[in-house]
Amino acid sequence: MKRLLFVYNPHAGKGMLGPKVSDIVDIFVKAGYEVVIYPTQAYHDAYKKISKYSASDYDLVVCSGGDGTLDEVVTGMMKRNERDPIGYIPAGTTNDFANSLHIPKDVLQAADNAVNGTKFSCDVGKFNDDIFVYIAAFGLFTDVSYETKQELKNVLGHLAYVLEGTKRLFNIPSYKIRVEHDGGVIEDEFVFGMVTNSRSVGGFRNMIGKQVVFDDGLFEVTLIKTPKNPMALQEIVAALLIEQVDTNHMYTFKTGKITFESVEEIPWTLDGEYGGSHDEVVIENLSKQLEIMVPEREKLNLSACKSEEAQAKERSKKGK
Repeated sequence: MKRLLFVYNPHAGKGMLGPKVSDIVDIFVKAGYEVVIYPTQAYHDAYKKISKYSASDYDLVVCSGGDGTLDEVVTGMMKRNERDPIGYIPAGTTNDFANSLHIPKDVLQAADNAVNGTKFSCDVGKFNDDIFVYIAAFGLFTDVSYETKQELKNVLGHLAYVLEGTKRLFNIPSYKIRVEHDGGVIEDEFVFGMVTNSRSVGGFRNMIGKQVVFDDGLFEVTLIKTPKNPMALQEIVAALLIEQVDTNHMYTFKTGKITFESVEEIPWTLDGEYGGSHDEVVIENLSKQLEIMVPEREKLNLSACKSEEAQAKERSKKGK
């Protein structure tokens, strides 16, 4: 019999998962798995559990919780020499990455996808010596106290609200940063920056890009310049609220590797968790190195193959 490790955060989503654990496990068993259940006990517990089990112990790992739980499980898996596929049951507050991969919102449907879906080889991010699943960010809310857990979980979901508070925006730090990517260099002052592999962050979609795929070896980068006056601030807020890029105040591009250098140390978040303060950050795309379970009907829509297929059709139309 195949073996499955089920790691879940019992506190995620206000404990919504607890009453459904029995039904979830029943789905796993019916799919032919012997199941080991592990509710996390503390911060970084999921990471330790995933990174240390013996290579022959499990055939599949399924995790449930918010973005932080997924981040711990993926980070643990990426530290291993032999990696197993990961199924994900979203139970957090934003679940941007799960939504981007079209993983069902319903807990039992997500459990079914975890064992009966299809494996998708997805890009994952390397941040210096750390790992992130779908976003590394600095600025705005990312340098607040991380003692308030719920604020930390919703850091980017509150972006529009924060930006509407003009005084608060002008009081947050501005960072002078040298950014290098693809042989080019940008030197400017920024209040916010994010490197993402997701179709939405905190509900914002078009700010990230409209042609996002998950196995192309590229991240989407958005950098927001420091507003120099109230008019610039208004234009930034307006762009964010209508989810459009304002090229006068923002840089947006795709890259497989990017370096940030600053005089002072800048606090970062990785998938909504505190990622430390750094004066130099190297972010690399580890292309197709994470196996995650997705609905079979959606696999092609997530892949660069879909984009190439669409481009071929467009060329064919033009040729007619």
